[in-house]
Amino acid sequence: MSYITDHNILIFLVQFFLLLGLAKGFGLIFRRMKQPAITAEILVGVLLGPTIFGRFLPEMSQVIFPLNTTQQNMLETISWLGLLFFLLEVGLEVDFSSAWRQKGDALKIALTDIFVPLAISFIPWLFIPDSYLVDPSKRLIFAFFMATVMTITAMPITARVLHDLGVAKTDLGFLIISALSVNDIIGWIIFILVLGLFTQPSIELMRITGVFLSVIVFAAFILSVGKKFASTIITKIKKEQWPEPGTSLTFICLLGLLCGAISQKLGIHAMLGFFLAGVMAGQAKALSEKTRQVISQMVYAIFIPIFFASIGLKIDFFLNFNLMLVLLVSVISIFAKFMGAWWGVAFTKQSKANRLPIAIAHTPGGTMEVVIGLLAFESKLITAPVFEAILFGAVISSITLGPWLNWALKKRKEISILEFFSKRGMLLDLRATDRNSAIRELCDLTAGHEDFPAVDEVYKAVVQREEAMGTGLEKGVAVPHARLEMIKKPLVIVGRSLAGIDWNSPDGKPTNFIFLTFTPNDDDTAQIQLLASIARMMIKDQKQQELMQARDQEEMWLVLHQALSERIIKRK
Repeated sequence: MSYITDHNILIFLVQFFLLLGLAKGFGLIFRRMKQPAITAEILVGVLLGPTIFGRFLPEMSQVIFPLNTTQQNMLETISWLGLLFFLLEVGLEVDFSSAWRQKGDALKIALTDIFVPLAISFIPWLFIPDSYLVDPSKRLIFAFFMATVMTITAMPITARVLHDLGVAKTDLGFLIISALSVNDIIGWIIFILVLGLFTQPSIELMRITGVFLSVIVFAAFILSVGKKFASTIITKIKKEQWPEPGTSLTFICLLGLLCGAISQKLGIHAMLGFFLAGVMAGQAKALSEKTRQVISQMVYAIFIPIFFASIGLKIDFFLNFNLMLVLLVSVISIFAKFMGAWWGVAFTKQSKANRLPIAIAHTPGGTMEVVIGLLAFESKLITAPVFEAILFGAVISSITLGPWLNWALKKRKEISILEFFSKRGMLLDLRATDRNSAIRELCDLTAGHEDFPAVDEVYKAVVQREEAMGTGLEKGVAVPHARLEMIKKPLVIVGRSLAGIDWNSPDGKPTNFIFLTFTPNDDDTAQIQLLASIARMMIKDQKQQELMQARDQEEMWLVLHQALSERIIKRK
């Protein structure tokens, strides 16, 4: 029996310190360069692993990262915890029911972005040379696996870019995240099935059918009975005023461990259980945005950097790098997912202006491609060159997303944002103490505006949109909005609450400034760029102070005029 010694603990602490410290440090540098942190985290592993450190300082490398089974298992355990809790956090961000609230548009896009990339990606991998295959007799399953890798989109990467571009809270952002939520669930189910097929010594129809039915039944139970159970418990925690966010955090972690154990026992994989547990808990309306942020920060501050940094410790990238394979994976993956979403939008009622941004938003493979590739590589299902190609392809698609999507959103004609504000559309001292009452007060200001329906109808439209997806931002700002069929141009109503209103914002702070935005049904561009401009303006502390100190509508108008006079909307 092998025991953990004091020396093992010392080496483990040194490894943990180096991996976490360098990963977070490089991650901050990369974020300032507008690049995803995953690139920096993988790079740290490459530097400390056999690629750089092991090649040029082999003796020192053996001291810090010895080829000792016990030592390697200690770090591997933390790495696996990082993977499982990463999937739990991803599940928390999924809102599966949003697809139905989108009148089917999200579901149509998600389905085409699953099956079109599968079809496009499957054929090229049937003709890859045998030298790239672990078992040439399983070429068909290998091609299906590679097609699956190139189908799953990295929702966390896209969500982060949408947030950075200021469009996460718009209807376009809501639609994209809804479609990616469905894509995640279907894609992971397909991957688990393929992984099961890969690990079987022989492909048996009854075995395949059993695994498939187990996945479907388990997922259906989680998304129906399990969702109600989690919602009931989290609501009770809030009602009983138990210590938060600690109590909810403990419950969600226990839920992940239980579902992971069940899925592992069913012969599926613990990953799917953790992912579905996150989906289950994430549906609970009583789960505050602040609690979600605490969970997310815990995962991304510790577990994720260690997991992705440890990838570089497993492989020598110089030894196995194949440029043609990297280009093949990158091009096929981006092209296939782009075409899948592009074609999906054609089956919806979305405007043509939305088609390009939606298609681009579905292209990153990012973290999900890396996770799948790593699992396959560690299970000896794919060769090292193929894994490296998947890794580099994921990084390339993640890096290109931000600039590419930003370019697509900027392809518009120019219109002054100030056209949509008016002095009589301002309320400097809201009496409301809750969200819906504040919305009602602001909706009353729409009375008499040209082409606007009755106030009750306007209020109903805003509340429905708010309940579908909250619009509370950080730093005391909320941007509730709705589309109205009758109006011909956008309108922004501004409200200020000196006391602050609870809007379930990510930072947990009360909301002082509310920008109620209305846009025509067919004008997606105006809504996206209006909300993005408001978010950019209100992130500045000086502007917030000036608006808070404004004594009347005239002073508030002057502050807004100075902040927005140079801002434009670009429309097709």
